[in-house]
Amino acid sequence: MTTSPVDVWAGPLTTPDHAAYMARQTPVLTAQHMSVVYQVTPPVEAVRDVSLVLNRGEILGLAGESGCGKTTLAYAINRLLKPPALLTSGEATLHDHSGEDIDITALSGDHLRAFRWDKISMVFQGAMNALNPVISVRAQLFDVFTTHRPDMGRAEKEQAAKDLLTLVGVDPDRLGSFAHELSGGMRQRVMIAMALALRPQVMIMDEPTTALDVVVQRGILREIMRLRERFNFAVIFITHDLPLLLEISDRIAVMREGRIVEVNTAKNIFEHPQHAYTKKLLSSFPSLLGETGGFVRTGDEDLNPSSPDTDDPMGGIR
Repeated sequence: MTTSPVDVWAGPLTTPDHAAYMARQTPVLTAQHMSVVYQVTPPVEAVRDVSLVLNRGEILGLAGESGCGKTTLAYAINRLLKPPALLTSGEATLHDHSGEDIDITALSGDHLRAFRWDKISMVFQGAMNALNPVISVRAQLFDVFTTHRPDMGRAEKEQAAKDLLTLVGVDPDRLGSFAHELSGGMRQRVMIAMALALRPQVMIMDEPTTALDVVVQRGILREIMRLRERFNFAVIFITHDLPLLLEISDRIAVMREGRIVEVNTAKNIFEHPQHAYTKKLLSSFPSLLGETGGFVRTGDEDLNPSSPDTDDPMGGIR
């Protein structure tokens, strides 16, 4: 009698000093054993048994190729999934600065509506096109305050809106502008201002610099770093651009086909990658300095991961 092979998952690869790093941190968000299935024919397992910890005030990069489940995981954490996507297992918990642990997966109705944007906000993929084209920037910022801060008067909302635009480097006179009157970089900054409006503890940024030229991208990234230092919010920064994450992140989680295959500090991911897929990502970028100095890797490294199945260059991930 023969038995079919069992998909045994030992969890993401890392190094011992990562555990020591985590022991010194304070978690603000914990996701445990989250799985998401798209109920189509045949069903697609987009996220498979993912556990993740985000520490207070840190930038956690989530890297991986398109379609690996990064955005689906973010939507699952923030309870934004819509059919045919279904969270089949797992839970996400926000460790509020008040000391309360909030089970995000148990929230519903008005409680969920009050939680979003106040505790966790999100800058969506394609955020440049996320602004409502038929109402002004002022009206969209006012809508956030009206929903979550109903006691604010009009003068308070006006001043808060001006302060937010100033904070992200946009002229407050642009409050009366519509989306089509703003450049791509300005629209992105307005979306970041909206995400910051209620001073959330966690901000999820899904490809926030996509479709921006490199100069504008650099300005947006500097703004994010500056604001993070000022307000001490934590960031999950989603992108397929691993070199970018190496520059801005405290830690990086590498995702492939619905699973996190490696998680570590940015320094360790760069200097001591463990998984074959991480090594391939690092070696996929061309040298900027010629033969004497590659940007990240030369591409000649051993692609076998530190896993029992050394004959499989993908470490058993399919």
